[in-house]
Amino acid sequence: MKGLIYMAMYFLAADLGASNGRVMMGSFDGEKVSLSEVSRFSNEYVHVGDADYWDILGIYSNVVKGIAAGAKNSRELSGIGIDTWGVDFGLIDRQGRLIGNPRSYRDPRGLRGMEAFRGKYGDKAAFEITGIADNEFNTLYQLYDMAVTGDPQLEAADKLLLLPDLLGYMLCGEISSEYTISTTTQMMDAASGGWSEKILEMAGIKGSLMCPITPSGTVKGSLRRYVLQETGLEKAPPVFCVGSHDTASAVASVPAKDGDFAFISSGTWSVVGIVSEKAVINETAYKDGFSNEGAVDGKYRLLRNIMGMWIIQNCKRQWDRVKASGWDDIVESAKAAPPFRSFIDVSAGVFYDADSMPQKIQRYCSATGQHVPQTQGEIARTVYESLAMSYREAFDGLEKIKGSKIATLHIVGGGSKNSLLNQFAANAINREVTSGPAEAAAAGNIMMQVKASGGVKDMAQMRDVIRGSFAVESYEPKEADIWDEQYQRYLAIKKSYKGL
Repeated sequence: MKGLIYMAMYFLAADLGASNGRVMMGSFDGEKVSLSEVSRFSNEYVHVGDADYWDILGIYSNVVKGIAAGAKNSRELSGIGIDTWGVDFGLIDRQGRLIGNPRSYRDPRGLRGMEAFRGKYGDKAAFEITGIADNEFNTLYQLYDMAVTGDPQLEAADKLLLLPDLLGYMLCGEISSEYTISTTTQMMDAASGGWSEKILEMAGIKGSLMCPITPSGTVKGSLRRYVLQETGLEKAPPVFCVGSHDTASAVASVPAKDGDFAFISSGTWSVVGIVSEKAVINETAYKDGFSNEGAVDGKYRLLRNIMGMWIIQNCKRQWDRVKASGWDDIVESAKAAPPFRSFIDVSAGVFYDADSMPQKIQRYCSATGQHVPQTQGEIARTVYESLAMSYREAFDGLEKIKGSKIATLHIVGGGSKNSLLNQFAANAINREVTSGPAEAAAAGNIMMQVKASGGVKDMAQMRDVIRGSFAVESYEPKEADIWDEQYQRYLAIKKSYKGL
């Protein structure tokens, strides 16, 4: 790429999370990629009755507004890509119309479906076929609850579209299911790479409901005429199937120099994993709660989902009702608090719902015979130290499966901006930690569009561009012996917890 005259290419990434969304402009000059935010909007599920819904039309409208804002830069767009969180879906009928608002993965039907499915087929049945850990939010269990309850929406449905593919369908009218997002459903056969006929039969789901699976980095379609009119674009850019699962796009932006690394995609969820050539489906992976999700190059992300910044986000939401404080204030108060007073299991079910989060932390500590944190700083430190210990637990599990030590941990995503947590992570795992880029999913989304457009040839070149484009911070472990001693205490506290 160096030494050549290169015409800059411009792409848009709609990077949608479970709490907010953004449309980012990415420019690639042949050597570096740069990002700028075009638009940002909040995204929260809506609770109605006993159900939780996504406002999919509001999300779509905000994406279109973001495309329109990008078009005002008077640049010819080379592509558009969409990434979202996993598992959630919409249903369309035979005439191609959306059947209702999609449910949120936090909707209670997932837990009902998981308990019913496991009660009928056993705890390991789905994992042994798909390599995906049992989580109550998985698409499989949402669908199974619909099937056993005779949900009329399922009966009327012709196709199921996961959220990034649903939004892509709204933009360009093409029906497909991108590989990385498809793997999150717990309905793909890890051996064949296609939809599992066995899983569909067990769940009572017709095979025709599922769309063809397409690789990452392929063209989905072009913007519909009315979208062009709404956005002011004169020429229809391609809509790409990027790493449509946001974590897959985030992992594609890890600035690693070689394959000897682990990653954390840090946001509302903290996803800890490694990239693996093959799916790892064995007793160790099952017992330790690891999943085999797709990577953008067709490989696998062997990972564990951990409740990440969700807990502290909802603590902040409650604290802000009394007195608003910034994230820097919370981190500084945590630094000032005494270390290792209390630990929680951040993935305990009690923390799954957003309400009364500080009080639930206090009740957990009381129930396990620990110091009960009182101040904002004490509660925040409890969360951050516990998160670091959960990272250690997952990291140790990955090394056990891999059979060797992992040299470096790369933390990417919004949570990578938390320097205190980054240092805690380095201390806990006793390895070097690097942090950045913060807009990891958007960067990976853009780079997959660059690759699909011929700007780079492979994953190695993508990572070279990322390293040359974004600053990263490095953290060396400190007080590793003390952290190791406290880790054993953390494990004992987790084991002693019997619920609230």
